[in-house]
Amino acid sequence: MDDFESIEPRQFLDKLQDGSLKEAKLIDVREPMEWDYYHLEELELLPMNSIPGRLDELPRERPIYVVCAHGVRSANVCAYLKHHGFDEVINVEGGMAALAYYRGFQYD
Repeated sequence: MDDFESIEPRQFLDKLQDGSLKEAKLIDVREPMEWDYYHLEELELLPMNSIPGRLDELPRERPIYVVCAHGVRSANVCAYLKHHGFDEVINVEGGMAALAYYRGFQYD
């Protein structure tokens, strides 16, 4: 498996709030139904299965933070992106469930 970085959900939210992620690409790789249930406006929905056909839409010169429901799909997407030459990909550990928890929303 390719090496990629990970970030704790609290640290990700702090960076989001303080503007540190302004230049980064923030993607949510869940499905539209999951997105409709709960999402963060700052993230762009790019379902996991769409990633192979949309690599040319992703920046290679900026960090890419990847979120899913619990951190498994996003880890797979991070590994896939690293394999395809993206240097700075970061998995948000615990995914949307962890992010929602820190924002006071019960995500099942």
